[in-house]
Amino acid sequence: MTTLDPTAGPVALTRQLCDIASVSGDERCIADAIEATLREHAPHLVVTRDGDTVIARTELGRSRRVAIAGHLDTVPINENLPVRDVTDDVSGEPMIWGRGTVDMKAGVAVQLALAVELVEPTVDLTWIWYDHEEVASELSGLGRAMRHHPQLFGADFAILGEPSNGTIEGGCNGTLRARVTLRGTRAHSARSWMGVNAIHRAGALLERLAQFVPERIVVDGLEYREGLNAVRIEGGVAGNVIPDECVFEVNYRFAPSRSGAEASAFVEQFFADADAVDIVDLAPGARPGLDAPLAQRFVDAVGENPTAKFGWTDVSRFSALGIPAVNFGPGDPLLAHADDESVPIAQIESSAAALRAWLTSEFDD
Repeated sequence: MTTLDPTAGPVALTRQLCDIASVSGDERCIADAIEATLREHAPHLVVTRDGDTVIARTELGRSRRVAIAGHLDTVPINENLPVRDVTDDVSGEPMIWGRGTVDMKAGVAVQLALAVELVEPTVDLTWIWYDHEEVASELSGLGRAMRHHPQLFGADFAILGEPSNGTIEGGCNGTLRARVTLRGTRAHSARSWMGVNAIHRAGALLERLAQFVPERIVVDGLEYREGLNAVRIEGGVAGNVIPDECVFEVNYRFAPSRSGAEASAFVEQFFADADAVDIVDLAPGARPGLDAPLAQRFVDAVGENPTAKFGWTDVSRFSALGIPAVNFGPGDPLLAHADDESVPIAQIESSAAALRAWLTSEFDD
């Protein structure tokens, strides 16, 4: 089994965790390492394992509880492991380069280091490391653990360690995927007038989509940008056949002020002249959650103004439970999934320092 040294601090842990390959579906090794580390170095935590999700809780009888979560999986490796230390070409900052450094093992390392270190936090803590985030939402280890162990997920506030450049990103957009189908009639391409070309029919809808101007919507003081885009297209039978079907997939990113039902209705109406619109994936967004007293104290501890999270994250799952939740972690989200992922060492250290200061400060009842 791979061993981890939590006493080395979050920067060293980032290197150690990233070098454990954990592409979605292959998280067993890293989950084993984290569970073993907690059981050896953190006797103050009650540890629960669900598949490749690890949950560790303090039971100190505090008046408030904070959940802090991070996913263990990454997108596929592309010759970018093992990690190495580099220097940023522009800023000259020391960086750690490699798959997972941004999304999101630096955040996971911060969590693990603090979970071991903070024996007497001023709030009770639920630490969560989970599998299958980078794939279809129904496979999520966080969602599965919430279904299997709902009693472990009560909290007054939640933080997801997604990359946010070490600042707070409130809430998240919702996301919807739909398959839009256009049908025609097959014919020999030498006698095309005998058929109806489904790919040609799709052209008008795709042009409408290209002209679409998405909204910018302010929710609880943060501006969210929506988006509606074609992301995949299928069609064609053979090189001499007029195609009788064309299907394209669209992704709608919608502000957290819209419900999933409202987002579905919008997409169905936008493509009302298609032969079929099938919603194949839907995950609602989450409002910023910054009006919670714990959130306001956290903003003060970080010391920078929050911004909106444009991508969907698992803060939505906490929001659905009535728990205000924000994103906070080291790393530039624009580098997530990029082959040149790299995280500033200073951001790992500052993120850990802000969380440590907040979790050991006195909270007024």
